[in-house]
Formats: sequence, C-alpha cells, structure tokens
Amino acid sequence: MVEVICDTSFLIHLATKRIKNIDTLDTEIGSITFTIPQVVLNELNKLEKIPEKQQDISRTLNYIKKFKVIPIKGSFADKELIEYIKNHRSIVATIDKELKKQIKNHNGSIMSFSNDRIILES
Repeated sequence: MVEVICDTSFLIHLATKRIKNIDTLDTEIGSITFTIPQVVLNELNKLEKIPEKQQDISRTLNYIKKFKVIPIKGSFADKELIEYIKNHRSIVATIDKELKKQIKNHNGSIMSFSNDRIILES
C-alpha cells in the first residue's frame, strides 16, 4: 500500500467536487492510502474560521476524519512538504502548480486531478 500525502488544495477539491474515478482508484493506480500532514490539518482548521470558506472547509474536515494524520509539522504546508520529500520518496497530492514544480525538482511524484478524475502525473 502506497501512502499519498495530501496538501490543502487537493483535500478541499476531493471533498467538494464529484470525482469520477474515486471508487476505482485501487485498480487504476494501485492500492493507496491518503494521509494528511499535521501542518495541513492545522491550515484547514485556520481556514474554517474564514466565513466565506467555512462551508467548504467544514465539508473537507468531515470528509477526512478517518484519514491517517502524519507528523509533518511547521507553519507553512508547502515548505514542509518539500522538506519531507527531499528525505522520503513520496507521492504528494496537490493541484497547486508552484508546488508541483518544486516537487518535480526534488524527484517526487504527483497525484492531481484532470477532467474530474484523480491521476498520477509523475
């Protein structure tokens, strides 16, 4: 089983949009588990306090209740994810273009969305 580390943008999209292949991921990509860094969970909790984001963030927090939380701490999620993949070959799930570029520069793999489907980019 491969652990996929999710960033904030990916989780919000996953929880609030209809994803066509969510039920067939294991056969398309292989057996995966979505994990959440503590820094991303902290970021979501901060975002929930913003009135215009509260509904999407509440839905996201409810959706990810059973996801495994991993101890990647810090104050800025993107920076901490990059530091983590420098030392551990990992798949990072994101829709953030800048973060994708940095992950590729450090030979990490990326999971993202395309046409309402989850895809493995590299």
